[in-house]
Amino acid sequence: MNFNKILKLLQQDDFSEISNHGRWIAAESVMYAKEITENIFLLFVLNQELNNKSVKAMIAKFDCLENISLQKPKQLMFYLTLEKTDDLHYFEKYMNISQLQ
Repeated sequence: MNFNKILKLLQQDDFSEISNHGRWIAAESVMYAKEITENIFLLFVLNQELNNKSVKAMIAKFDCLENISLQKPKQLMFYLTLEKTDDLHYFEKYMNISQLQ
């Protein structure tokens, strides 16, 4: 999976990089979030460990953007781990279906 391409896409789509304090997400992970409705965020967590590269996509409720790395979500509404390029197909399909509603 091309992490640089994913990072570039997130940055182009106005996602905010979240300082990771390692409270509930592995310290070596990079987080990007975007508020999609009041206190509901689309969150991407990129784990760049040498032996365990993955991207976690979540839709979750937090008190505010600043609390994302400090505490677990109040509610987790969607969670998907992307470990292979083929996994992106499933996420893209989900996003296209959800946009129709």
